[in-house]
Amino acid sequence: MLQIEIPKHLKKNDVIVGIDLGTTNSLIAYVDESAPKIIANEGEDKLVPSVIFIDDEKNILIGSDAKKHLITDTDKTVYSVKRLMGKSYEDIQGDSHLVSYNISEKAKEGLVRLTLAQKDYSPIELSSFILSELKERAEKYFGHDIKKCVITVPAYFNDSQRQATKDAGKIAGLDVLRIINEPTAAALAYGLDKNVSGSEEKIIAVYDLGGGTFDISILKLKDGIFEVLATHGDTYLGGDDFDKALMDYLIKEINQSLSKQDLSKLREIAEDTKKKLTYENEIEINEELPDSKFKLNKKITRELFESLIKTIVNKTEVACKAAIRDSKIDLNKIDTVVMVGGSTRVPLVIETVERIFGKKPFNEIDPDDVVALGAAVQADILAGNRKDILLLDVNPLSLGIETIGGVMSVLIPRNTTIPTQQKETYTTFMDNQTGVVINVFQGEREFVKDNRSLAQFILKGITPQPAGMPKIEVSFIIDTDGILRVRAKDLKTNKEQEIEVKPSYGLTDNEIEAMIVEGLKNARADMKERTFIETKTDAERLIHAVEKVLETRKESITKEESDIINSMLRELKAAIEAKNTELVKQIQERLDKETEPLAHRIMDDSINKALKDKSLQEL
Repeated sequence: MLQIEIPKHLKKNDVIVGIDLGTTNSLIAYVDESAPKIIANEGEDKLVPSVIFIDDEKNILIGSDAKKHLITDTDKTVYSVKRLMGKSYEDIQGDSHLVSYNISEKAKEGLVRLTLAQKDYSPIELSSFILSELKERAEKYFGHDIKKCVITVPAYFNDSQRQATKDAGKIAGLDVLRIINEPTAAALAYGLDKNVSGSEEKIIAVYDLGGGTFDISILKLKDGIFEVLATHGDTYLGGDDFDKALMDYLIKEINQSLSKQDLSKLREIAEDTKKKLTYENEIEINEELPDSKFKLNKKITRELFESLIKTIVNKTEVACKAAIRDSKIDLNKIDTVVMVGGSTRVPLVIETVERIFGKKPFNEIDPDDVVALGAAVQADILAGNRKDILLLDVNPLSLGIETIGGVMSVLIPRNTTIPTQQKETYTTFMDNQTGVVINVFQGEREFVKDNRSLAQFILKGITPQPAGMPKIEVSFIIDTDGILRVRAKDLKTNKEQEIEVKPSYGLTDNEIEAMIVEGLKNARADMKERTFIETKTDAERLIHAVEKVLETRKESITKEESDIINSMLRELKAAIEAKNTELVKQIQERLDKETEPLAHRIMDDSINKALKDKSLQEL
């Protein structure tokens, strides 16, 4: 094959590629002098199936060649590895769709690992093999090394999953310049196709349903700026679930024990049937299962298939409505709905989207290509070839720290434009603290127990002072990849501690979606309890301070004053015990008023004592 001539504006060291690392298929693209293009060498399919086969000699096959082993070598072949990125062993327990994976028993703590050909591999390593294959494809196309890239991820990938993707690129020998959200990449490709420019403003919804993940994003396009207004989704929802629904139906029909090989064949049948039902109303299945030799003869209609997947598709409607609400955009102001991902070809999905948004979706760009094409555009921007486009993305979930009483103190709310930096000042609760523990959480509930822990670190070396005196500044910094760094600083000593949040695994299957739903459902009760916790914290600080004065300044306090104050302290403690927020506030105010004259008298006594027997000259 002849080597391609590199366009003049792409110098050898300047080529930056865009990669769509997909659940089912992956693609790589670049921008030539006119438009973004998918890279596919002569005789190659543009799609690289995201399948990995490793034989006993540790030889690795990727893509179509690996896919041939899905049924015959189930213990050595992995598919949909993207669904495992940033997941723990516990996260994936009970997932029956993992029909051929051998999950390593050694990985019960931390990141999940798969055993292939007597060796354990992490999803990060396995993903790096796919990226290496794409890198090699581009190098063959251009005739030289490719080092720099942009990789897309689902908008709802959390911090751990984004970091895992960057690590996979590093292992593959790639310098990942940017992690970009898939819907944002799709909007880039759509914007170029529709020539959105000048002062024209467009509101678009990007509905991205791939093999393993779902995202919905609402964006505003104006003056070359692509601004994400809101995003929602589910990192465990996609075409794989359609296949599994049909598989489960067929397994019930077969009604006998099946081996891994039989289940892998059944998964292939389900996937093939799903694709055919996109264009046909009825499919006749006539297949023999390889191990049991069971002959499967079954007629599947589109109506039956849609009844099996309707509940799954309806989950995307819930997410769409949440994103529209968060964007604060009226439904009728949305100009276009862009369809992304192979699963958007399913007729029921198209009908559902049309019903939700009240308009026919835009699907003129191949839904398999659009994310990779957008990634290539972002790569071209980073190469300095495009200066007329700016991306403004958002973080998908709120980020904060734990404060007294287990309260979640949010520093960066969800759907905040990134990159961003926010800081808040906190203090200590106990006298003479020399260190504070910073617990970082992600989620939408008022209390950290209902959210997900991301990291923990300790700021040491605080100057011992009374409670409430130290000033601890906590900063959250999210970069353009959506990856978080947290910094804590003692403003008196300037001592600080910083951590790049790298949790060992991500959120469980439905936690991200559930966090916002639960947050909305429990908002009133959570806020009521939070108000009590904050009131209680203030009251306990006052109790501690007053009791300290009663103990150390006995000579300045009359017995009558002491009896009144102690009585009020008992009342305040009882109100706290009863969780009566309003009563706590009332007693606290009374106690403040009662002790105010005493505070002035103690101050006067201290001044008089300091001045006693001092001459004017000494003063």
